[in-house]
Amino acid sequence: MALLIPIFGDQLSHGLSSLAGQDKKACVILMAEVDEETEYVPHHKSKMVYILSAMRHHANDLRSAGWTVDYVKLTDAENSGSFTGEIARAIERHKVSALCVTEAGEWRVKAMLDSWPDRFDIPVEIRPDDRFLCTHAEFESWTKDRKQLRMEFFYRDMRRKSGLMMNGDTPEGGQWNFDAENRKPAKRDLAMPTPLHFAPNAVTQDVIQMVERRFAGNMGETTKFGFAVTREDALRQQKHFLDHALPNFGDYQDAMLTGEPFLWHSILSPYINSGLLDPLELCRAVEVQYRAGKVPINAAEGFIRQVIGWREYVRGIYWHAGPEYVESNAFAATRPLPEFYWTGKTDMHCLSQAIGQTIEHSYAHHIQRLMITGNFALLAGLNPKEVHKWYLAVYADAYEWVELPNSLGMSQFADGGMLASKPYAASGAYINRMSDYCTHCSYDVKQRTGPKACPFNALYWEFIARNERKLRKNPRMAMPYKNWERMADADKVALRAHAQQFLEKLG
Repeated sequence: MALLIPIFGDQLSHGLSSLAGQDKKACVILMAEVDEETEYVPHHKSKMVYILSAMRHHANDLRSAGWTVDYVKLTDAENSGSFTGEIARAIERHKVSALCVTEAGEWRVKAMLDSWPDRFDIPVEIRPDDRFLCTHAEFESWTKDRKQLRMEFFYRDMRRKSGLMMNGDTPEGGQWNFDAENRKPAKRDLAMPTPLHFAPNAVTQDVIQMVERRFAGNMGETTKFGFAVTREDALRQQKHFLDHALPNFGDYQDAMLTGEPFLWHSILSPYINSGLLDPLELCRAVEVQYRAGKVPINAAEGFIRQVIGWREYVRGIYWHAGPEYVESNAFAATRPLPEFYWTGKTDMHCLSQAIGQTIEHSYAHHIQRLMITGNFALLAGLNPKEVHKWYLAVYADAYEWVELPNSLGMSQFADGGMLASKPYAASGAYINRMSDYCTHCSYDVKQRTGPKACPFNALYWEFIARNERKLRKNPRMAMPYKNWERMADADKVALRAHAQQFLEKLG
Protein backbone atom coordinates (compact mmCIF):
# COMPACT_ATOMS: atom_id res chain seq x y z
CA MET A 1 0.00 0.00 0.00
CA ALA A 2 1.31 3.44 -0.95
CA LEU A 3 0.67 7.09 -0.27
CA LEU A 4 0.01 8.90 -3.56
CA ILE A 5 1.24 12.49 -3.88
CA PRO A 6 -0.06 14.29 -6.99
CA ILE A 7 2.05 17.26 -8.14
CA PHE A 8 0.69 19.81 -10.64
CA GLY A 9 2.48 21.97 -13.19
CA ASP A 10 2.56 24.98 -10.87
CA GLN A 11 4.02 22.98 -7.97
CA LEU A 12 7.55 22.29 -9.24
CA SER A 13 9.22 22.92 -5.88
CA HIS A 14 11.32 20.43 -3.93
CA GLY A 15 10.07 22.06 -0.73
CA LEU A 16 6.41 21.48 -1.60
CA SER A 17 4.28 21.03 1.52
CA SER A 18 2.89 17.66 0.38
CA LEU A 19 6.43 16.25 0.32
CA ALA A 20 7.43 17.48 3.76
CA GLY A 21 8.13 14.76 6.32
CA GLN A 22 7.16 11.91 4.01
CA ASP A 23 8.84 8.50 3.89
CA LYS A 24 10.10 8.36 0.30
CA LYS A 25 9.98 4.56 0.27
CA ALA A 26 6.26 4.55 1.13
CA CYS A 27 5.21 7.19 -1.42
CA VAL A 28 4.54 7.45 -5.13
CA ILE A 29 4.51 10.89 -6.77
CA LEU A 30 2.09 11.24 -9.66
CA MET A 31 2.68 13.84 -12.37
CA ALA A 32 0.43 13.92 -15.41
CA GLU A 33 0.09 15.91 -18.61
CA VAL A 34 -3.63 15.99 -19.40
CA ASP A 35 -5.95 17.42 -22.03
CA GLU A 36 -8.05 19.32 -19.49
CA GLU A 37 -5.00 21.48 -18.71
CA THR A 38 -3.65 21.95 -22.23
CA GLU A 39 -7.00 22.78 -23.80
CA TYR A 40 -9.10 24.89 -21.37
CA VAL A 41 -7.73 27.95 -23.17
CA PRO A 42 -5.70 27.92 -26.42
CA HIS A 43 -2.31 28.21 -24.72
CA HIS A 44 0.66 29.74 -26.50
CA LYS A 45 2.93 27.00 -27.84
CA SER A 46 5.94 28.25 -25.87
CA LYS A 47 3.89 28.36 -22.67
CA MET A 48 3.00 24.70 -23.11
CA VAL A 49 6.57 23.76 -23.99
CA TYR A 50 7.83 25.57 -20.90
CA ILE A 51 5.38 23.97 -18.46
CA LEU A 52 5.54 20.43 -19.88
CA SER A 53 9.32 20.43 -20.21
CA ALA A 54 9.74 21.88 -16.72
CA MET A 55 7.43 19.14 -15.39
CA ARG A 56 9.47 16.40 -17.07
CA HIS A 57 12.74 17.82 -15.80
CA HIS A 58 11.32 18.20 -12.31
CA ALA A 59 10.20 14.56 -12.35
CA ASN A 60 13.76 13.55 -13.19
CA ASP A 61 15.10 15.74 -10.36
CA LEU A 62 12.68 14.13 -7.90
CA ARG A 63 13.81 10.67 -9.00
CA SER A 64 17.43 11.70 -8.48
CA ALA A 65 16.46 12.81 -4.97
CA GLY A 66 15.15 9.32 -4.18
CA TRP A 67 11.43 9.66 -4.91
CA THR A 68 9.38 7.20 -6.95
CA VAL A 69 7.69 9.19 -9.71
CA ASP A 70 4.91 7.89 -11.94
CA TYR A 71 4.86 10.25 -14.93
CA VAL A 72 2.06 10.22 -17.53
CA LYS A 73 2.78 11.97 -20.82
CA LEU A 74 0.10 13.64 -22.90
CA THR A 75 0.66 11.14 -25.72
CA ASP A 76 0.47 7.99 -23.56
CA ALA A 77 -2.12 5.67 -25.07
CA GLU A 78 -4.00 5.09 -21.80
CA ASN A 79 -4.02 8.76 -20.73
CA SER A 80 -7.55 9.55 -19.53
CA GLY A 81 -7.26 13.27 -20.30
CA SER A 82 -8.05 14.46 -16.76
CA PHE A 83 -6.30 14.62 -13.40
CA THR A 84 -9.10 12.78 -11.68
CA GLY A 85 -8.93 10.04 -14.28
CA GLU A 86 -5.19 9.73 -13.80
CA ILE A 87 -5.60 9.57 -10.01
CA ALA A 88 -8.07 6.71 -10.47
CA ARG A 89 -5.65 4.80 -12.71
CA ALA A 90 -2.73 5.41 -10.34
CA ILE A 91 -4.74 4.15 -7.36
CA GLU A 92 -5.19 0.85 -9.17
CA ARG A 93 -1.56 0.62 -10.34
CA HIS A 94 0.01 1.33 -6.97
CA LYS A 95 -2.58 -0.01 -4.50
CA VAL A 96 -2.93 3.45 -2.98
CA SER A 97 -4.25 3.75 0.57
CA ALA A 98 -4.34 7.57 0.86
CA LEU A 99 -3.67 10.80 -1.00
CA CYS A 100 -1.65 13.84 0.10
CA VAL A 101 -1.67 16.96 -2.05
CA THR A 102 -0.73 20.62 -1.74
CA GLU A 103 -3.79 22.87 -2.06
CA ALA A 104 -4.89 24.05 -5.46
CA GLY A 105 -3.83 27.37 -6.96
CA GLU A 106 -7.10 27.90 -8.85
CA TRP A 107 -10.81 27.56 -8.14
CA ARG A 108 -11.46 24.92 -10.79
CA VAL A 109 -8.62 22.76 -9.45
CA LYS A 110 -9.85 23.26 -5.88
CA ALA A 111 -13.27 21.90 -6.91
CA MET A 112 -11.52 18.86 -8.34
CA LEU A 113 -9.51 18.24 -5.17
CA ASP A 114 -12.60 18.67 -3.00
CA SER A 115 -14.35 15.92 -4.99
CA TRP A 116 -11.64 13.33 -4.45
CA PRO A 117 -12.60 12.00 -0.96
CA ASP A 118 -16.06 10.96 -2.17
CA ARG A 119 -14.82 9.90 -5.60
CA PHE A 120 -12.10 7.54 -4.33
CA ASP A 121 -13.31 6.66 -0.82
CA ILE A 122 -9.82 6.95 0.66
CA PRO A 123 -8.33 9.62 2.97
CA VAL A 124 -7.25 12.80 1.17
CA GLU A 125 -5.00 15.24 3.01
CA ILE A 126 -4.88 18.71 1.47
CA ARG A 127 -1.97 20.73 2.84
CA PRO A 128 -1.59 24.53 2.68
CA ASP A 129 0.71 25.97 0.02
CA ASP A 130 3.41 27.52 2.19
CA ARG A 131 5.31 29.02 -0.75
CA PHE A 132 3.36 32.24 -0.18
CA LEU A 133 4.03 34.82 2.50
CA CYS A 134 0.35 35.47 3.29
CA THR A 135 -2.06 32.64 4.09
CA HIS A 136 -5.70 32.66 3.02
CA ALA A 137 -6.77 33.16 6.64
CA GLU A 138 -4.38 36.07 7.12
CA PHE A 139 -5.66 37.82 4.01
CA GLU A 140 -9.28 37.37 5.07
CA SER A 141 -8.41 38.77 8.47
CA TRP A 142 -6.70 41.74 6.80
CA THR A 143 -9.82 42.51 4.72
CA LYS A 144 -12.18 42.69 7.71
CA ASP A 145 -13.45 46.13 8.70
CA ARG A 146 -11.83 47.78 5.66
CA LYS A 147 -14.01 49.95 3.46
CA GLN A 148 -11.49 49.61 0.64
CA LEU A 149 -8.84 47.02 -0.16
CA ARG A 150 -5.64 48.65 -1.33
CA MET A 151 -2.36 46.94 -2.11
CA GLU A 152 -0.16 49.66 -0.62
CA PHE A 153 -1.34 48.99 2.93
CA PHE A 154 -1.24 45.22 2.45
CA TYR A 155 2.31 45.56 1.11
CA ARG A 156 3.44 47.41 4.22
CA ASP A 157 2.18 44.54 6.37
CA MET A 158 4.10 42.06 4.20
CA ARG A 159 7.24 44.15 4.62
CA ARG A 160 6.78 44.05 8.38
CA LYS A 161 6.07 40.32 8.38
CA SER A 162 9.04 39.43 6.17
CA GLY A 163 11.46 42.04 7.51
CA LEU A 164 12.48 42.84 3.94
CA MET A 165 13.95 46.31 3.46
CA MET A 166 13.18 47.20 7.08
CA ASN A 167 15.17 48.86 9.85
CA GLY A 168 13.33 47.64 12.89
CA ASP A 169 9.80 49.02 12.60
CA THR A 170 10.64 51.60 9.93
CA PRO A 171 11.13 51.09 6.19
CA GLU A 172 14.59 51.35 4.70
CA GLY A 173 15.14 54.84 3.32
CA GLY A 174 12.41 56.34 5.48
CA GLN A 175 9.54 55.64 3.10
CA TRP A 176 7.61 52.59 1.94
CA ASN A 177 7.43 53.27 -1.76
CA PHE A 178 9.88 54.74 -4.28
CA ASP A 179 7.61 54.31 -7.30
CA ALA A 180 7.83 58.00 -8.21
CA GLU A 181 11.47 57.37 -9.18
CA ASN A 182 10.59 54.40 -11.39
CA ARG A 183 8.92 56.09 -14.35
CA LYS A 184 11.79 57.11 -16.59
CA PRO A 185 11.51 56.57 -20.36
CA ALA A 186 14.45 54.63 -21.79
CA LYS A 187 16.74 55.91 -24.49
CA ARG A 188 18.07 53.65 -27.20
CA ASP A 189 21.70 54.57 -26.48
CA LEU A 190 21.55 52.90 -23.06
CA ALA A 191 23.39 49.58 -22.74
CA MET A 192 20.71 46.96 -22.04
CA PRO A 193 21.41 43.46 -20.72
CA THR A 194 20.23 40.43 -22.64
CA PRO A 195 18.59 37.65 -20.63
CA LEU A 196 20.16 34.22 -20.82
CA HIS A 197 18.87 31.89 -23.52
CA PHE A 198 18.78 28.17 -22.77
CA ALA A 199 19.08 25.95 -25.83
CA PRO A 200 16.50 23.13 -25.74
CA ASN A 201 17.96 19.78 -24.72
CA ALA A 202 16.62 16.39 -25.86
CA VAL A 203 13.76 16.43 -23.33
CA THR A 204 12.63 19.89 -24.41
CA GLN A 205 13.04 19.06 -28.09
CA ASP A 206 10.71 16.10 -27.62
CA VAL A 207 8.11 18.39 -26.04
CA ILE A 208 8.51 20.96 -28.84
CA GLN A 209 7.88 18.33 -31.49
CA MET A 210 4.80 17.06 -29.65
CA VAL A 211 3.36 20.57 -29.18
CA GLU A 212 3.96 21.48 -32.82
CA ARG A 213 2.14 18.32 -33.94
CA ARG A 214 -0.72 18.44 -31.48
CA PHE A 215 -1.31 22.21 -31.24
CA ALA A 216 -0.32 23.39 -34.70
CA GLY A 217 -3.06 26.04 -34.77
CA ASN A 218 -2.18 27.70 -31.46
CA MET A 219 -0.49 31.07 -31.19
CA GLY A 220 3.25 31.30 -31.06
CA GLU A 221 6.60 30.12 -32.20
CA THR A 222 8.89 27.50 -30.70
CA THR A 223 11.91 28.01 -32.94
CA LYS A 224 13.33 30.61 -30.53
CA PHE A 225 12.30 28.81 -27.32
CA GLY A 226 14.85 29.65 -24.65
CA PHE A 227 13.18 29.47 -21.22
CA ALA A 228 14.97 27.75 -18.38
CA VAL A 229 13.23 24.44 -17.64
CA THR A 230 15.20 23.37 -14.56
CA ARG A 231 15.70 24.98 -11.17
CA GLU A 232 19.44 25.09 -11.86
CA ASP A 233 18.99 27.16 -15.01
CA ALA A 234 16.27 29.31 -13.42
CA LEU A 235 18.79 30.15 -10.69
CA ARG A 236 21.31 31.06 -13.39
CA GLN A 237 18.77 33.46 -14.89
CA GLN A 238 18.10 34.86 -11.41
CA LYS A 239 21.81 35.55 -10.85
CA HIS A 240 22.08 37.15 -14.29
CA PHE A 241 19.23 39.51 -13.43
CA LEU A 242 20.67 40.40 -10.04
CA ASP A 243 24.11 41.13 -11.49
CA HIS A 244 23.21 42.85 -14.76
CA ALA A 245 19.63 44.13 -14.90
CA LEU A 246 18.48 44.87 -11.36
CA PRO A 247 20.58 48.06 -10.94
CA ASN A 248 18.52 49.81 -13.65
CA PHE A 249 15.29 47.88 -13.18
CA GLY A 250 13.73 50.56 -10.98
CA ASP A 251 14.41 53.54 -13.23
CA TYR A 252 13.14 51.92 -16.41
CA GLN A 253 10.57 49.36 -15.29
CA ASP A 254 7.76 51.30 -17.03
CA ALA A 255 9.71 52.06 -20.21
CA MET A 256 9.03 50.59 -23.67
CA LEU A 257 11.22 50.57 -26.79
CA THR A 258 10.57 49.28 -30.29
CA GLY A 259 12.28 45.94 -30.83
CA GLU A 260 13.35 45.61 -27.19
CA PRO A 261 11.06 43.12 -25.43
CA PHE A 262 13.08 42.65 -22.24
CA LEU A 263 14.90 45.89 -21.29
CA TRP A 264 15.88 45.51 -17.60
CA HIS A 265 13.10 43.14 -16.59
CA SER A 266 13.91 39.92 -14.77
CA ILE A 267 12.03 37.40 -16.98
CA LEU A 268 11.69 35.34 -13.77
CA SER A 269 7.90 35.31 -13.32
CA PRO A 270 7.38 31.99 -15.17
CA TYR A 271 9.84 30.31 -12.81
CA ILE A 272 8.36 31.90 -9.68
CA ASN A 273 4.78 30.99 -10.62
CA SER A 274 5.58 27.39 -11.58
CA GLY A 275 7.69 26.81 -8.48
CA LEU A 276 11.24 26.57 -9.84
CA LEU A 277 12.20 29.72 -7.93
CA ASP A 278 11.24 30.63 -4.38
CA PRO A 279 9.81 34.20 -4.29
CA LEU A 280 10.92 35.02 -0.75
CA GLU A 281 14.39 33.61 -1.41
CA LEU A 282 14.59 35.81 -4.52
CA CYS A 283 13.51 38.92 -2.61
CA ARG A 284 16.12 38.29 0.05
CA ALA A 285 18.76 38.00 -2.68
CA VAL A 286 17.59 41.37 -4.05
CA GLU A 287 17.90 42.90 -0.58
CA VAL A 288 21.44 41.51 -0.25
CA GLN A 289 22.39 43.30 -3.48
CA TYR A 290 20.98 46.55 -2.12
CA ARG A 291 22.68 46.30 1.26
CA ALA A 292 25.96 45.50 -0.48
CA GLY A 293 25.65 48.81 -2.34
CA LYS A 294 25.24 47.14 -5.75
CA VAL A 295 21.74 48.42 -6.58
CA PRO A 296 19.85 51.62 -5.66
CA ILE A 297 16.96 51.55 -3.22
CA ASN A 298 14.31 52.35 -5.84
CA ALA A 299 15.30 49.24 -7.83
CA ALA A 300 15.37 46.90 -4.84
CA GLU A 301 12.17 48.22 -3.29
CA GLY A 302 10.38 48.32 -6.65
CA PHE A 303 11.16 44.70 -7.41
CA ILE A 304 10.33 43.46 -3.92
CA ARG A 305 7.02 45.36 -4.06
CA GLN A 306 6.04 43.50 -7.23
CA VAL A 307 6.65 40.14 -5.55
CA ILE A 308 5.52 40.43 -1.91
CA GLY A 309 3.17 43.31 -2.71
CA TRP A 310 1.31 42.81 -5.98
CA ARG A 311 1.83 39.07 -6.39
CA GLU A 312 0.67 38.24 -2.87
CA TYR A 313 -2.12 40.81 -3.03
CA VAL A 314 -3.67 39.54 -6.26
CA ARG A 315 -3.59 36.00 -4.89
CA GLY A 316 -5.47 37.23 -1.84
CA ILE A 317 -8.02 39.05 -4.00
CA TYR A 318 -8.51 35.96 -6.19
CA TRP A 319 -9.46 33.71 -3.28
CA HIS A 320 -11.33 36.46 -1.43
CA ALA A 321 -13.53 37.32 -4.43
CA GLY A 322 -14.61 33.76 -5.18
CA PRO A 323 -15.14 31.79 -8.40
CA GLU A 324 -17.80 34.23 -9.62
CA TYR A 325 -15.15 36.98 -9.91
CA VAL A 326 -14.50 35.91 -13.50
CA GLU A 327 -17.99 37.15 -14.47
CA SER A 328 -17.33 40.73 -13.27
CA ASN A 329 -18.15 43.37 -15.88
CA ALA A 330 -18.65 46.76 -14.22
CA PHE A 331 -18.78 48.68 -17.52
CA ALA A 332 -21.03 46.12 -19.26
CA ALA A 333 -18.41 45.83 -22.00
CA THR A 334 -19.38 43.38 -24.74
CA ARG A 335 -17.22 44.04 -27.80
CA PRO A 336 -15.45 40.87 -29.00
CA LEU A 337 -11.66 40.62 -28.99
CA PRO A 338 -10.27 41.86 -32.32
CA GLU A 339 -8.41 39.35 -34.47
CA PHE A 340 -5.18 41.35 -34.22
CA TYR A 341 -4.83 40.25 -30.58
CA TRP A 342 -3.96 36.83 -32.03
CA THR A 343 -2.00 37.95 -35.10
CA GLY A 344 -0.37 41.25 -34.14
CA LYS A 345 -1.42 42.65 -37.52
CA THR A 346 -2.51 46.21 -36.81
CA ASP A 347 -1.25 49.60 -37.93
CA MET A 348 -1.23 50.80 -34.31
CA HIS A 349 2.50 50.38 -33.72
CA CYS A 350 2.33 50.08 -29.93
CA LEU A 351 -0.12 47.20 -30.16
CA SER A 352 1.77 45.48 -32.96
CA GLN A 353 4.94 45.67 -30.84
CA ALA A 354 3.38 44.35 -27.63
CA ILE A 355 1.41 41.59 -29.36
CA GLY A 356 4.21 40.77 -31.79
CA GLN A 357 6.67 40.08 -29.00
CA THR A 358 3.97 38.12 -27.18
CA ILE A 359 3.64 35.88 -30.24
CA GLU A 360 7.41 35.50 -30.45
CA HIS A 361 8.30 35.09 -26.77
CA SER A 362 5.09 34.37 -24.79
CA TYR A 363 6.20 37.40 -22.80
CA ALA A 364 5.45 41.11 -22.37
CA HIS A 365 6.28 43.18 -19.34
CA HIS A 366 3.68 44.62 -16.98
CA ILE A 367 3.36 48.07 -18.58
CA GLN A 368 2.90 46.61 -22.05
CA ARG A 369 0.14 44.41 -20.64
CA LEU A 370 -1.50 47.14 -18.57
CA MET A 371 -1.07 50.28 -20.67
CA ILE A 372 -0.97 48.93 -24.24
CA THR A 373 -3.04 45.76 -24.73
CA GLY A 374 -5.04 46.29 -21.54
CA ASN A 375 -5.58 50.02 -22.02
CA PHE A 376 -6.83 49.50 -25.56
CA ALA A 377 -9.22 46.75 -24.41
CA LEU A 378 -10.58 49.03 -21.68
CA LEU A 379 -11.06 52.04 -23.95
CA ALA A 380 -12.62 49.99 -26.75
CA GLY A 381 -15.06 48.25 -24.40
CA LEU A 382 -13.83 44.72 -25.08
CA ASN A 383 -15.53 41.92 -23.15
CA PRO A 384 -13.38 41.56 -19.99
CA LYS A 385 -13.87 37.79 -19.83
CA GLU A 386 -12.50 37.45 -23.36
CA VAL A 387 -9.59 39.73 -22.42
CA HIS A 388 -8.91 37.55 -19.36
CA LYS A 389 -8.89 34.36 -21.43
CA TRP A 390 -6.46 35.94 -23.89
CA TYR A 391 -3.98 36.90 -21.18
CA LEU A 392 -4.34 33.45 -19.60
CA ALA A 393 -3.63 31.79 -22.94
CA VAL A 394 -0.71 33.78 -24.27
CA TYR A 395 1.74 34.39 -21.41
CA ALA A 396 4.12 31.79 -20.01
CA ASP A 397 3.70 33.09 -16.45
CA ALA A 398 -0.12 33.16 -16.55
CA TYR A 399 -2.02 31.06 -14.04
CA GLU A 400 -5.56 32.10 -13.25
CA TRP A 401 -4.94 33.13 -9.62
CA VAL A 402 -2.37 35.75 -10.67
CA GLU A 403 -3.67 36.64 -14.14
CA LEU A 404 -7.40 37.07 -13.46
CA PRO A 405 -7.20 39.86 -10.83
CA ASN A 406 -4.51 41.61 -12.86
CA SER A 407 -6.51 41.58 -16.10
CA LEU A 408 -10.09 41.77 -14.87
CA GLY A 409 -9.44 44.00 -11.85
CA MET A 410 -6.32 46.06 -12.52
CA SER A 411 -6.42 46.31 -16.31
CA GLN A 412 -10.16 46.33 -17.11
CA PHE A 413 -11.57 47.69 -13.80
CA ALA A 414 -14.31 45.12 -14.36
CA ASP A 415 -14.65 44.49 -10.63
CA GLY A 416 -15.72 48.11 -10.12
CA GLY A 417 -12.76 48.99 -7.92
CA MET A 418 -12.30 46.02 -5.60
CA LEU A 419 -8.64 45.70 -6.58
CA ALA A 420 -7.64 49.07 -8.04
CA SER A 421 -8.59 52.60 -7.02
CA LYS A 422 -9.20 53.83 -10.58
CA PRO A 423 -9.32 52.59 -14.18
CA TYR A 424 -5.89 52.59 -15.83
CA ALA A 425 -7.12 54.45 -18.90
CA ALA A 426 -4.81 56.69 -20.90
CA SER A 427 -4.61 58.50 -24.21
CA GLY A 428 -1.72 58.29 -26.65
CA ALA A 429 0.19 60.92 -24.65
CA TYR A 430 1.08 58.36 -21.95
CA ILE A 431 2.35 55.87 -24.53
CA ASN A 432 4.39 58.61 -26.20
CA ARG A 433 5.89 59.66 -22.88
CA MET A 434 6.96 56.15 -21.85
CA SER A 435 8.05 54.73 -25.21
CA ASP A 436 9.34 55.42 -28.70
CA TYR A 437 6.39 53.58 -30.24
CA CYS A 438 4.65 56.71 -31.48
CA THR A 439 7.64 57.84 -33.54
CA HIS A 440 7.34 54.66 -35.62
CA CYS A 441 3.54 54.74 -35.99
CA SER A 442 1.45 55.60 -39.02
CA TYR A 443 -0.83 57.61 -36.72
CA ASP A 444 -0.01 61.00 -35.21
CA VAL A 445 -0.16 60.92 -31.41
CA LYS A 446 -0.74 64.67 -31.26
CA GLN A 447 -3.91 64.56 -33.36
CA ARG A 448 -7.22 63.77 -31.70
CA THR A 449 -9.49 63.53 -34.74
CA GLY A 450 -8.98 63.02 -38.45
CA PRO A 451 -7.62 60.14 -40.56
CA LYS A 452 -4.11 60.29 -39.02
CA ALA A 453 -5.22 60.79 -35.40
CA CYS A 454 -3.96 58.28 -32.83
CA PRO A 455 -6.99 56.04 -32.03
CA PHE A 456 -6.13 56.06 -28.33
CA ASN A 457 -6.94 59.77 -28.10
CA ALA A 458 -10.56 59.74 -29.19
CA LEU A 459 -11.13 56.34 -27.56
CA TYR A 460 -9.93 57.77 -24.24
CA TRP A 461 -12.41 60.63 -24.27
CA GLU A 462 -15.19 58.36 -25.48
CA PHE A 463 -14.45 56.08 -22.51
CA ILE A 464 -14.56 59.07 -20.15
CA ALA A 465 -17.88 60.29 -21.58
CA ARG A 466 -19.47 56.85 -21.86
CA ASN A 467 -18.76 55.95 -18.24
CA GLU A 468 -19.32 59.34 -16.60
CA ARG A 469 -22.16 58.11 -14.41
CA LYS A 470 -20.00 55.35 -12.93
CA LEU A 471 -16.71 57.24 -12.63
CA ARG A 472 -17.37 60.92 -11.95
CA LYS A 473 -17.46 60.47 -8.17
CA ASN A 474 -14.16 58.60 -8.15
CA PRO A 475 -11.71 61.10 -6.56
CA ARG A 476 -8.86 59.88 -8.76
CA MET A 477 -10.89 60.67 -11.88
CA ALA A 478 -11.62 64.29 -10.95
CA MET A 479 -9.00 65.80 -13.28
CA PRO A 480 -10.12 63.97 -16.47
CA TYR A 481 -13.71 65.09 -15.87
CA LYS A 482 -12.65 68.67 -15.26
CA ASN A 483 -10.77 68.59 -18.56
CA TRP A 484 -13.82 67.08 -20.28
CA GLU A 485 -16.03 69.83 -18.90
CA ARG A 486 -13.69 72.53 -20.23
CA MET A 487 -13.92 71.25 -23.81
CA ALA A 488 -16.13 72.98 -26.32
CA ASP A 489 -19.26 71.04 -27.17
CA ALA A 490 -18.19 70.78 -30.79
CA ASP A 491 -14.89 69.14 -29.76
CA LYS A 492 -16.74 66.67 -27.58
CA VAL A 493 -19.04 65.72 -30.42
CA ALA A 494 -16.11 65.36 -32.83
CA LEU A 495 -14.12 63.17 -30.45
CA ARG A 496 -17.01 60.85 -29.74
CA ALA A 497 -17.92 60.61 -33.42
CA HIS A 498 -14.33 59.79 -34.36
CA ALA A 499 -14.18 57.10 -31.67
CA GLN A 500 -17.45 55.57 -32.85
CA GLN A 501 -16.23 55.45 -36.44
CA PHE A 502 -13.11 53.62 -35.31
CA LEU A 503 -15.09 51.16 -33.20
CA GLU A 504 -17.48 50.42 -36.03
CA LYS A 505 -14.53 49.47 -38.24
CA LEU A 506 -13.11 47.39 -35.39
CA GLY A 507 -16.25 45.23 -35.41
